[in-house]
Amino acid sequence: MLEEVRIQGLGVIDDAVLELSPGLTVVTGETGAGKTMVVTGLGLLFGGRADPQRVRPGSDRASVEGRLTVPTEGRVADRVAEAGGELDDDVLILTRSVSAEGRSRATLGGRSTPVSVLAYLADDLIAVHGQSDQHRLLRPERQRAALDRYAGEPLARALRSYTAAYRRHREVAATLEELTTQARERAQEADLLRFGVEEIAAAEPVSGEDAELLAEESRLAHADSLRMAATTAHEALTGDPAAEVQADVVGLLAAARQALTAVREHDTALAAVADRLDEASYVISDAATELASYAESVEADPARLAAVQERRAQLAQLARKYGETTDDVLAWAENAAKRLAELEGDDERIESLHAEEAELREQLAGLADELTDLRSRAAEDFGAAVTDELTALAMPHARVTVKITTGEEFGPHGRDDVEVLLAPHPSAPPLPLNKGASGGELSRVMLAIEVVFAGADPVPTFVFDEVDAGVGGKAAVEIGRRLARLARSSQVIVVTHLPQVAAFADAHLVVEKSSEGTVTESGVTRLDRDGRTRELSRMLAGLEDSELGRAHAEELLTIASADRDA
Repeated sequence: MLEEVRIQGLGVIDDAVLELSPGLTVVTGETGAGKTMVVTGLGLLFGGRADPQRVRPGSDRASVEGRLTVPTEGRVADRVAEAGGELDDDVLILTRSVSAEGRSRATLGGRSTPVSVLAYLADDLIAVHGQSDQHRLLRPERQRAALDRYAGEPLARALRSYTAAYRRHREVAATLEELTTQARERAQEADLLRFGVEEIAAAEPVSGEDAELLAEESRLAHADSLRMAATTAHEALTGDPAAEVQADVVGLLAAARQALTAVREHDTALAAVADRLDEASYVISDAATELASYAESVEADPARLAAVQERRAQLAQLARKYGETTDDVLAWAENAAKRLAELEGDDERIESLHAEEAELREQLAGLADELTDLRSRAAEDFGAAVTDELTALAMPHARVTVKITTGEEFGPHGRDDVEVLLAPHPSAPPLPLNKGASGGELSRVMLAIEVVFAGADPVPTFVFDEVDAGVGGKAAVEIGRRLARLARSSQVIVVTHLPQVAAFADAHLVVEKSSEGTVTESGVTRLDRDGRTRELSRMLAGLEDSELGRAHAEELLTIASADRDA
């Protein structure tokens, strides 16, 4: 329940605080005094569209702060906790602001939050009904949504099942459309992939083969040079047997070792050098042996060189098409084979999808029929309930029905078109609301719908903005009575210009402009009994101190009080 709302910089309101109560609270005031800004502020507080044009001229921003009492356990408390907000015992603080440049900010329980979270919470906290809401209810899709919510959980459960099947059906249908309409392109892609896979398979490349062949080609192309270099190096280390004078490394190292061996025991430093010469001798001998073996193994092989070069050319041709290295070519072939398997399996896939599509269509038909049945039953109850409300609102001969037209095509919500029809009197044919009702009748029909809808989907607080527009006399009294009855189970806030409605209030707030044309904190007054009499007199006769007006006002208050106590 709303306890207090503070509005700053919104329209004609400079800074005003509304202290709200349980039951029925009415807000009245002269035309243009700013009472409708109260509803605008509440809409803003609960996630409504932020219109920077509503910011008061001269103000940087418009802001609304609301204090609500909510249960410490339950869905609202859980949602506040999920958003990171906190409750102060059972009190929740909401704020919303919009700058003159259009930037919007919101907080929930002392924590900044996206505006969408406020709108999400609003479903469990408040229902705001204004003139724009009436126009929205004239649209068929809004009427269908209202009927679905009125039907309750059984329809909601069936609609969830239908929605899941509908989405899957659309996915399957889209895939089938793609597979059938792009058959030529997919066949061309398959041919290209198949050619590539077969070409690579025929070449039988091996991972790392290109690098190995490059090294082998280099050895074969320079075989003579490699053998000559190895032989020359070997002779330098071990000597040339045909030479008259030997000057080989091995011999020189042997002489150096022999010279040091004779005296090494006399100096440890020289002994260390001798040991190093021993190591060098072993290393040189091993190198000489390897050089001799290498020189004998290297042979020029023109046939093998030609074969290597031919194989490298074959691999290079694959690399130009499918990747820079042999490994890249093999990876391409693996991926292409997988994609080719997908494309070649299209026929089986299409057959499977056709079967699934037919099964889903049958499932959708059953679920859509269930939705139609649930809506038809709800429509009868809804129409009867609204008709009963209209009887209480001085339209005893009016009848509201809900027309459900079932088509052939499946839509997001089934196959039904929903339209609320009104017959103002028995001889009149049922017509759509925007054609079958006058302005005053439409207001009463909308109130009746909202009251019935509220019973099906209760929230703690209802806000009505001049829902009694175009109504007067006895009908106005009945509207006040219905609002008062609704207020027995919920908090109801009503902006009204009718004294007959205002008389039924449990609390009466009047909005007045200051001499500067703005509404300040002192401009929102909670009226006592005498103040209410004066305000109702003004609303009735245009004169606060008119004796006849005051007498009439007292009569209205007495009738309303008796009705509330009944």
